[in-house]
Amino acid sequence: MPWWSGLSIMWPPRAEHARADLAGAALVLLAMLAAWSGAGQVGFQFDDWNVIVDNPAVHDWETWRRFMPGIRPLLKASYVASWTTGGGHPAAFAWFNVAVHALNALVLLALLRALAPRIGLGAAGARWVPAACALLFALHPAQTEAVTYLSGRSVSLMALFCLAAVLLQAHAAGVRRAPALRLLSAVCFALALAVKEHAWAVPFALLLVERLDPAVSWRRAWLRTLPHWLVLAAMAVVVVQVPGFWRLVGASLDTRPLGVNLLTQVDGVWYLLTRPLLGLVLNIDPDLAVRTRWSAALALKAGVLAWLVWLAARAWRTAPWLGFALAWTFIWLLPTNSVLPRADVANDRQLYLALAGPALVLAGGLARVAPRGVALAVIAIAATCLLAVTASRNRDYASEVALWEATARLSPDKARVWNNLGWSYETAGRVEEARHAYDRALAIDPRDWKARTNRDLLDAAAGAD
Repeated sequence: MPWWSGLSIMWPPRAEHARADLAGAALVLLAMLAAWSGAGQVGFQFDDWNVIVDNPAVHDWETWRRFMPGIRPLLKASYVASWTTGGGHPAAFAWFNVAVHALNALVLLALLRALAPRIGLGAAGARWVPAACALLFALHPAQTEAVTYLSGRSVSLMALFCLAAVLLQAHAAGVRRAPALRLLSAVCFALALAVKEHAWAVPFALLLVERLDPAVSWRRAWLRTLPHWLVLAAMAVVVVQVPGFWRLVGASLDTRPLGVNLLTQVDGVWYLLTRPLLGLVLNIDPDLAVRTRWSAALALKAGVLAWLVWLAARAWRTAPWLGFALAWTFIWLLPTNSVLPRADVANDRQLYLALAGPALVLAGGLARVAPRGVALAVIAIAATCLLAVTASRNRDYASEVALWEATARLSPDKARVWNNLGWSYETAGRVEEARHAYDRALAIDPRDWKARTNRDLLDAAAGAD
């Protein structure tokens, strides 16, 4: 029997599980098709121009090879594939992103099905909770920034390999072919790192999975994840020799002091959990201030977040589904919302992998406290609402004007938003509206050199005419 025959355990042989998985997968795919039915009408936005449209390294394979070695090689290879197959049309990128997101939802379903006995869902909950979580994960409108925003693919494609790595590790427990599965898991981890370096959180997620078994000690959990730590160390050795990596680190450290960043990220995590996650308020450029000192409000937010971490540890043995869900959420916020500063304090796409945690909190909680019929009705209502908001949000990505008008309504006091709105108006031929937007940006921040330059060039072009 070949070693890869162990992969057959990824699909439960029992008929009732197979039927439930098939029905859940079909429901997720149909709902996603409804939410992203207009994916072919989206356009290039914001960073898409720099990293895709105006970047010759992702327009053909020969140029891509000349730019290697470089950072995020697999991500750039995916851009080349979309550019060459679609003739540079955004629809080719959009449908690729939607397909990746659909795969992520299906892999998450398989992962939660595999973990169901270990996180205490019970026989009844195991039949529907994984599919419910996958559905909520797939339809939440916060995911649009990693799917509909074309360069947001860096997050969703990375997530595909991250979830595959965790799924393979989960299936390795107690299986005769465990070493082969763990090796494949480590390979998936390496691929995730080749998409985006933020995948470094995978070994920590794997430790969570291993520790769900009370019989597995910390020492044994570390040994079982040793291949992944070796991959991480090897990748670090390779990456530090790439000049582009040091430019990224230097830009990060120049953004703000590390201590200030930690304070600021309390606000960032709070924003993510209360606005895009719970409030369904979607903003590609939120106006979040840098926090330089403690305040009563900031201390309260930090206290609530600390309590959630404490609750995760407390519930680990008594309600493992809750402990795992909360720990999963915070682990996947670590790469973007911890020590190293980013230019943006928070973005919706940072919730992408973390969102599986809140989905499990809701579905797992309903499985515990409500009759099945009531629980499924609540999930159906929630999914319908999420689908409607996601479909509406996707329409904002049809044009740069639509996206930045929506952003200006939510961040009316941010100069960059008005400058970007002005540029979108200008490229659409709406000159007077562009001038007004640039003036608004300069009124907010007179030192905004981009808005000043765009305003001067606009006036010069008008004078020449």
